[in-house]
Amino acid sequence: MNQTSPLVWSEELGSNSKLAVVIMAAGKGTRLKSRRPKVLHEIGGRPLLSHVIAAAAEIASPQDIFAVVGHEAEKVKAAVASTGIRFVEQTEQRGTGHAIQCAKEAIKSYESILVLSGDAPLIQSATLAALIAFHQAQQAAMTLTSAEPSEPTGYGRVIHPSPGSLEVVNIIEQKMLSPEQVALREVNMGLYAFGTAPLLSHLDTLTTNNPHGELYLTDMAQVLSAAGERVVAFKTSDPDELLGANTIAEMMALDAHLRMTAARRLMAAGVTIYRPETCLIDSSVQVAPDTVIEPFVQLLGSTRIGADSRIRSYSVIENCTLGEDVLIRQSSVLSDSTIANGARIGPFAHIRPGCLIGEDVHIGNFVEAKKATLRKGVKAGHLTYLGDAVVDERTNIGAGVITCNYDGVNKHVTSIGKDAFVGSDSTLVAPVSVGDRAYIGAGSCITQDVASDSLAVARSRQVTKEGWASARGAQQAK
Repeated sequence: MNQTSPLVWSEELGSNSKLAVVIMAAGKGTRLKSRRPKVLHEIGGRPLLSHVIAAAAEIASPQDIFAVVGHEAEKVKAAVASTGIRFVEQTEQRGTGHAIQCAKEAIKSYESILVLSGDAPLIQSATLAALIAFHQAQQAAMTLTSAEPSEPTGYGRVIHPSPGSLEVVNIIEQKMLSPEQVALREVNMGLYAFGTAPLLSHLDTLTTNNPHGELYLTDMAQVLSAAGERVVAFKTSDPDELLGANTIAEMMALDAHLRMTAARRLMAAGVTIYRPETCLIDSSVQVAPDTVIEPFVQLLGSTRIGADSRIRSYSVIENCTLGEDVLIRQSSVLSDSTIANGARIGPFAHIRPGCLIGEDVHIGNFVEAKKATLRKGVKAGHLTYLGDAVVDERTNIGAGVITCNYDGVNKHVTSIGKDAFVGSDSTLVAPVSVGDRAYIGAGSCITQDVASDSLAVARSRQVTKEGWASARGAQQAK
């Protein structure tokens, strides 16, 4: 599905599945002090909402996942449209209970639903699967996920009819706790399973009798329990997995947790990461064993790195595929490109999007390549720009060479054959081609094709006037 056509729920689409997942993603997140929708803030290289969708997609098909969107709805839809999930609009944000009311038509044909928070990005699919299995085994109308964090302040407390009971009779928000209830430590973590029929039968009985004047989904525990329906708690031993973020500082704490988890996963698989706390490694990055990552490296997006490679300090690699035995020297920047086995790049090289760097290619310091194909054994050692260029095997590109690919309106291709030699400080004005084994004299401006086995020299003839300096000095002395 393309990003310009998000799939909004309609009755015609339907579903044969028994389980739907509803993700709360309509809030503004006012405490973030940001104009960006809360669920589009990023940790681990992806929006919060994308992490939640990824976990949900392991237990439900995309057409059975519904994101309830509201604030900046179109931006949220566009950001995750490629996942194939569906959307329900909550045009007026009146609370979590109201969000489910907005989704009634979308979910009414399902037997059960899971309700997730779009700002709880650490959630794991195994937890979701365990919750729904517990919910079904208990034959409950509602199953809430609870925990006993070290600091329960700010969370709604779970009220049981008796100590040790699975049954729940109420969830009381922090602001509404009595002095006796403040001491309770079991809290609601905001992850729920519902039987759809009992939920929808009682959903419209929710009231706004609370400090914010909103419809709280948490109140369904009391509503369903009072109606004789079974409400139970699924207690997790890892509350950190269900944590959301209400401030930028909290979000960065989640980011640090997620990135360190990614680094530990790679190290457990045989990757050496010096000073992992200094590296920025997205959760989606994959690295093969025996590769070495030095301090202050950034590995971003869908980057894949093969075995026995080395990434030196201060390099930034985004959405790239690197083969085996690749060396990226210090402070190189690579994006959206493919690097083959044995390549050597940097230091201070810039590989821009669309490059195909072949086996054993050497790209040296202050070389920039953009949408360039450099085949096996090509060397470009110093201070060179190769844009919209195709350079064949074993060709040598001298220092200061530029492919002039842009005429002010369109981009043009420079093609250089095998075993050619392009002398230093040459400019190749595209479109132009240089044949196999051709030589370009240093300082040349090449505007016409150069045939194979040819020498092309395009520069002004040197003029030397002997004794000129002495004569000039004598003239100035008079």
